[in-house]
Amino acid sequence: MAQYSGLSRAQLTFDYLHTNSTTHEFLFGALAELVDNARDAGATKIHVYTVPKKEVRGGYLLCFLDDGEGMDPGEAASVIQFGKSSKRAVDSQMIGQYGNGLKSGSMRIGKDFILFTKKRNTKSIVFLSRTFHQEEKIEEVIVPLPSWDMDSNRPIAKSAKQQEKYLTEIDIITKYSPFKTEKEIHEQFDKIDGESGTLVIIYHMMLLDNGEPELDVNTNSVDILMANVDKDDDSVPPEKRSFRAYTAVLYIEPRMKIYINGSKVCTRRLASCLYKPKMYKYSSNRFKTRSEKEAAKAYHEAQMAEEKARDAESKARDLQNKVGPVAPKDQRVALRQAQAQAEMLRNDADIKKEVAETKKRSLKEPKVLNFVFGMNIEKRKLDGMFIYNCSRLIRMYECVGPQTEGGVNCSGVLGFVDVPYLVLEPTHNKQNFADAKEYRHLLRAMGDYLVQYWKDVGIAQQGVTKFWENFGYLSPNWKDDPSEDPKFKRKRAMQLPLTIQCDQCLKWRTLPFSASNINKEFPETWNCNMNPDTQRNRCSAAEVKQNIPQGFLKKETKSAEEKSQKLLDDITRKTKELEKLQSVKTVTSRQQVNVLVRSTRPEPARSSPSPTTSISARKSVSKPTPRLDLPPPVRQAAMRRPSQDTSAQQRRASIEERAPPQRTKSTPSSHRRDSVEASPQRQATKTSPVKRQSSAPTSTSTRADSARKDSKATPPPKAKPPPPKAAPEPKAYPAKTPPTKAPTKRTSSAASAEESESEEEVPQKKRRASSTAPAPKVPLGDKEEEEMEVTQNGVPENGTPENGVDADSEDIGKKVEAKIDGIWYSGEVVATSSKGASPVRWKVKFDKYPRDKYDKWYGMGSADLRVPPVTSASGGKITETALAPVSPGRPPQVVSPAPSASSVRSEESVPEASSTTKPDAVSSYAQTQQNYEAISAGYRTCLRYFLPPSWIMDKERIGQMSIEDLGNFPLDDFFDHYERGLRKLVSNFQSQADAKQKEADSTKAKLSNVRKLISKLLKSINEEMDIDPEAGGDEVDELLAECVRQATQD
Repeated sequence: MAQYSGLSRAQLTFDYLHTNSTTHEFLFGALAELVDNARDAGATKIHVYTVPKKEVRGGYLLCFLDDGEGMDPGEAASVIQFGKSSKRAVDSQMIGQYGNGLKSGSMRIGKDFILFTKKRNTKSIVFLSRTFHQEEKIEEVIVPLPSWDMDSNRPIAKSAKQQEKYLTEIDIITKYSPFKTEKEIHEQFDKIDGESGTLVIIYHMMLLDNGEPELDVNTNSVDILMANVDKDDDSVPPEKRSFRAYTAVLYIEPRMKIYINGSKVCTRRLASCLYKPKMYKYSSNRFKTRSEKEAAKAYHEAQMAEEKARDAESKARDLQNKVGPVAPKDQRVALRQAQAQAEMLRNDADIKKEVAETKKRSLKEPKVLNFVFGMNIEKRKLDGMFIYNCSRLIRMYECVGPQTEGGVNCSGVLGFVDVPYLVLEPTHNKQNFADAKEYRHLLRAMGDYLVQYWKDVGIAQQGVTKFWENFGYLSPNWKDDPSEDPKFKRKRAMQLPLTIQCDQCLKWRTLPFSASNINKEFPETWNCNMNPDTQRNRCSAAEVKQNIPQGFLKKETKSAEEKSQKLLDDITRKTKELEKLQSVKTVTSRQQVNVLVRSTRPEPARSSPSPTTSISARKSVSKPTPRLDLPPPVRQAAMRRPSQDTSAQQRRASIEERAPPQRTKSTPSSHRRDSVEASPQRQATKTSPVKRQSSAPTSTSTRADSARKDSKATPPPKAKPPPPKAAPEPKAYPAKTPPTKAPTKRTSSAASAEESESEEEVPQKKRRASSTAPAPKVPLGDKEEEEMEVTQNGVPENGTPENGVDADSEDIGKKVEAKIDGIWYSGEVVATSSKGASPVRWKVKFDKYPRDKYDKWYGMGSADLRVPPVTSASGGKITETALAPVSPGRPPQVVSPAPSASSVRSEESVPEASSTTKPDAVSSYAQTQQNYEAISAGYRTCLRYFLPPSWIMDKERIGQMSIEDLGNFPLDDFFDHYERGLRKLVSNFQSQADAKQKEADSTKAKLSNVRKLISKLLKSINEEMDIDPEAGGDEVDELLAECVRQATQD
């Protein structure tokens, strides 16, 4: 050690005293550390009391006085060594293991403490004061440790240096402790009765923000209460509010008397406080962390011992070789000593090796724990598990299994288990366990056994409410206390054994039941002589061990068919999840996000195309971009991303509006419609379309050829919508019709040019109104158009026409109703197919099934297609219009009814006299939002009505959900919980019904037996009676009634 004297050493600073104390979050846990020390010291009693002292902060001293074995000066010096403990051993039943409880616990309660201890003929003081360090501005931790001889009261200081040290220590103690003279110091030793014991005094108490001490010692003179806990809060159990209640259950087998301010604590054995207790043995190989540490430590110690033994044996052999057969006496003595030392070390190495092997084998052995459960009929609201470690309470009221769900299932059940150090190791503050994973496993196991106990006691079969009513719980509020009616108090007292601890021998005695013992307060000095049981009325009698019935966990065994079916269900579920994952395309680049934004952006309104469209407009038409499936956050971010170039978007929209026509030949009717729809403003801004006309044929033919190739490469899939439910008739809204204007005759070329230029000025709001217009379809050739076969409804056999498709027809956007399997469904025309100059087929997209695969083609004159009638005012006349139902993302649309054959013929010769009616966008959007809110309110009402008891959200939170939250609501999970709760309820009702049915059958059997006995009795009295002795029916009742009537008349 001398060779390392010049090296740097780690030092313990004064600030660590505060840091170390913060490990105690639970204040009673800090107090319990000092009670644990008294128990480990073999004390039979400990007094916890307060002494008023106005000079100190808080106004009182907190004292802990025990009659344990105490400490001598050497043992007292080890107290100030942080982390060193002589109690640490694998098979030790002592609570202290870390050598830190006294320092951390006392420093959590107050700033300073002074310890007085006696053992044999010495008495010592340990003084640890943060006030001293703060006042003297000392960074290192200095602890005065004076000692005296018990008989003469003289200091144990032989040398002059020790005398000087003693005087310095006394000066510090008298200056910073509550005791200002050496006489007062010696008076504290007189409080320790007997030859050994310890007194710990804590002062300068910790205060709350309001300046009051954290521990309330004034409200109850015989208790210590938490000052920051509301007295009326029923959610806080008494053990977390009262130190008396906490110490009553602090140990699973109390063997030490605890007094608080002179009043004895009535300690409790939990097993004796439960109704119908039952014990279950739990065996598991899971708890290995602590065992592995101990095995590794034993293996390391065995290796070190083996090395020491080999070294000693080597030295002994070497010395023997040097000495030889003839050697002086001193050399022979040294040789014998070396050989004896080597033999001793070899024996020690063999023992440690055997211990290491034993611990290694124990790793494979399962750890066995005893779970004890019982009903807390005294206060059912206090339920949960008490977890002890080496008989010391670590966790209390831990809800496990069904208790975590908040229902009545397994509520009111208390359980406890004592876990040894070899299974689980507690944390330094003894309020939790170091290995959280293994602790969670323990709680899961206790939850499984709790369910088994609930089945074994059969409370669910007889009815939970009825069970608790038998013991006086008449209030529907679960947290209410039981009735104080004498009959209920008597019933509860009869079901629980009365156990009391002898004040002399500390043995537990069970008293026979007596009505006089109900609510009786027994004296604190009760001893075995007061026991009415003659066999146990003396301390020499053995203590009767409580006999707790043992239960067994019954695991549900599944048949081979059930296992195979479960395996198939799992495979099917996993396959569906895999297919769903494979169908989702992940966005990996900014380009894909831009594509998604373009695909989700509303498309501009389209008008009838003109053959004079420019080349640049034709180039803007491209193949439809495939949509990418994004996660919801990415999708929303992409949808909300603002455009960086509004003018570029408008130019792109205007180009798309001037897309080339879908038919290779323009019809006269289309030119006439273009001329009718042109406004006077378009006539004022005419431009020459000569260049556009010269380039139109080339571009059109090129697109037609490429479209035919694409059409052959990827034929359209067959699509048939599933038979949906009947949709309600849409509500009619009055439509505002703009005034008609007289048409102006123009040439087709001039009209096309004006149409091209005027559409560049269409506002963005107007283009949003037609955001659902489909992308233009690729046209087909005339030859393919002639080869198409049409069914009686005007639809080819594969469900999709193969002739030219007109995506810019004026019929696009009409609201129609289509008939499928005899039921009418509302929809919208999204494309038309043409033969010659007039549209003959419409492609309908259904409102309820908006996916493309459900779209269907209908002939224009088919009986399965109609336009819904809606009445609206237009120019003082009543006309028939069709109103599109509200769909998410756009206001409702009003469209004209389908034109008749005569109107089509007149349209070819005479220009249109009126334009299509348009709705009021603002009022329609407001109505749409109202509809959304109404639907959302109804959805919330349904969720609140069907809310299962164990759901993660309450009714108030559901009522505050937004539309987006409702859209993401896990409805499948919700109804799964609802169904499980409903099944449990029905199962309980069924169980009650079965029990009542059994009771009724038993009563009927008893009644039948009574009737048979009556018939035999009547037959024996009067043999002339015409009655079957074995009869048990209604005739016995009639005959008995007749006999009674005759007897009363006589």
